[in-house]
Amino acid sequence: MTAGELPFFVYGTLRPGEPNHALFLRGRTAAEEPARLPGAVLHDGPGYPYAVRGGTGHVAGDLVHAAPGAYGGLLASLDLLEEYHGPGHPRNLYERRRCDVVRVRDGAPVPAWVYVAAARAVPGPRIPGGDWLSRRPLRGVPRTP
Repeated sequence: MTAGELPFFVYGTLRPGEPNHALFLRGRTAAEEPARLPGAVLHDGPGYPYAVRGGTGHVAGDLVHAAPGAYGGLLASLDLLEEYHGPGHPRNLYERRRCDVVRVRDGAPVPAWVYVAAARAVPGPRIPGGDWLSRRPLRGVPRTP
């Protein structure tokens, strides 16, 4: 990573084990580690979540560091996936913001890119605990009624 290349904080379908991780991140990362975004809440969406800044909660996710030489392509791919067209663009589904996230292993703050809900996003119900993975059944374990 060179100066100005921030890691990415992912909290939904880009997390390890989720479908977009395999499509967009596999083979393009140097490291991935658990982290959380303080001062935010997580909302359900139409198949993917929205992080909304504000409040006293936190969003659980992973800090993703691009592999050497992969940063530019990864940034462009994630901007496309997240429907980010530039700061404040009216067609944005997400805004890409520089935020301090906290590494779980040592509590250290780390600046990272985070895609947060943009003005045109319509967040659904809040996900208690701020963890996208908690709302899904464990793989291979049926959900009981």
